[in-house]
Amino acid sequence: MNLKDYFKNTNGFGVLSTADDKGKVDAAAYAKPKVLDDKHIAFIMGDKLTHANLEKNPYAVYLFRKNGPGYEGKRLYLKKDSETKDKKIIENTCKEEWPGPYCAPHYLEGAFLVNFKVESILPMVVYDKKKK
Repeated sequence: MNLKDYFKNTNGFGVLSTADDKGKVDAAAYAKPKVLDDKHIAFIMGDKLTHANLEKNPYAVYLFRKNGPGYEGKRLYLKKDSETKDKKIIENTCKEEWPGPYCAPHYLEGAFLVNFKVESILPMVVYDKKKK
């Protein structure tokens, strides 16, 4: 299953983790990403700690836990590619991907659309099938 289909058809909870240039870590709840293709995703983010960390260190991890029993999900290892502050692009992306009250202009004021290259994808939990 490709990333676009996975996130379109899977409900769950996501956390984006970043670190600054000194290694101090931050983690924040994030909606499912906008999937550009199987190697690129994007998130809308405010001018807060996550964005500040990405200015100093372009690497991040997005952990997504699928709803349901157990610990199914994915870990996406990311590197920041680019970003835009274009209000129209951010507003259109929000309405397309995450329609609802958070797309109101006052929520998107000062926001960024940050694009990432997906460097690798791992399952949320790696099970050792030999051990039981």
